[in-house]
Amino acid sequence: MTRESLPAGPIAPQDVHLTPVGLVSGAHAAAGRPLAGTALAYTGVEVAVRRGGQVSRRVLGLADLAAWADGAGLTAEIGQRLAALSSPRPPFAGLDMGRPLVMGIVNVTPDSFSDGGDFAATDAAVAHGRALLAAGADILDIGGESTRPGAAPVSPVEEAARVVPVIRALVAEGAAVVSVDTRHAAVMAAALDAGAHIVNDVSALEGDPDSLALVAARGCPVILMHMRGDPRTMQVEPWYEDAALDVMDYLLARVEACVAAGIPRGRIAVDPGIGFGKSVAHNLDILRHTALYHGTGCALLVGLSRKRFLAALSRGEAPKDRVAGSLAAGLACLDRGTHILRVHDVAETVQARALWQALHGLP
Repeated sequence: MTRESLPAGPIAPQDVHLTPVGLVSGAHAAAGRPLAGTALAYTGVEVAVRRGGQVSRRVLGLADLAAWADGAGLTAEIGQRLAALSSPRPPFAGLDMGRPLVMGIVNVTPDSFSDGGDFAATDAAVAHGRALLAAGADILDIGGESTRPGAAPVSPVEEAARVVPVIRALVAEGAAVVSVDTRHAAVMAAALDAGAHIVNDVSALEGDPDSLALVAARGCPVILMHMRGDPRTMQVEPWYEDAALDVMDYLLARVEACVAAGIPRGRIAVDPGIGFGKSVAHNLDILRHTALYHGTGCALLVGLSRKRFLAALSRGEAPKDRVAGSLAAGLACLDRGTHILRVHDVAETVQARALWQALHGLP
């Protein structure tokens, strides 16, 4: 990788990616372009160009970017990329994307990496959901199958039996926007019938041949996550040519597949899948380039709460002792315009978000 120069000559549009940099807020935001409808603006971009298996990168101010695009014959394409990076995101499941949202995790499982078994019973899961709402969660994400590294699959029948009663109870109370965390079309259908508002799929609607058509037909918002392999094998020597860009290329392809199937871009959120088929170095590369994924034109969700890489960078803490690292990484994501943070520790994240918003002049 080089930061000194970009390739000369014609460049294929699909080989170019832009990561917003020089992010500012408040009175300084007038100096840049708005970032995905958030309170932030960017004053430059890191241009990444793939060629012959190599990636060249260079940081350019917006005026220099325009000159470079003209010389590379990419003026129209770069204009479209900037529009995708800057355009406000429409409400997602009725929620305003202009301020960061907190999604609280409710694992109705015996074997999740962080809290497996704590809320496996329906009553315990419902009570936990209520507690997360009281702590300030904007969304509850209900899951009945662990997707931790090495996890064994769960049948859709068993998975639905776990999540549907929890979803039905929480939706009946009227206070929650609920997503179902599943990669199985039958579970998606049962959860939506029970009142869930959002489908959150770690396989980006590729894990079940019926899921794409189902989500398109139901007209619900969907979260598409990047995962290489499946939970049983994803952490076995994961490899990327360039982690941040490879994830971006995958998410762009999945967004286009969804749009082609009839799902409007405004009903899609993307998630780069921290910890899903990625080494510590891959996770860090993706986090440094979080703003890259605004180029999909979709809302951006990041889930890194209590993930193993946090302990690998610290003192090997157990999952429930990774709160500080989760907050630090989450705030770094907010600094890059992330719209939704998916977390276990809602009260702590809501408090950290309040400080972040105050620093950026948000109510």
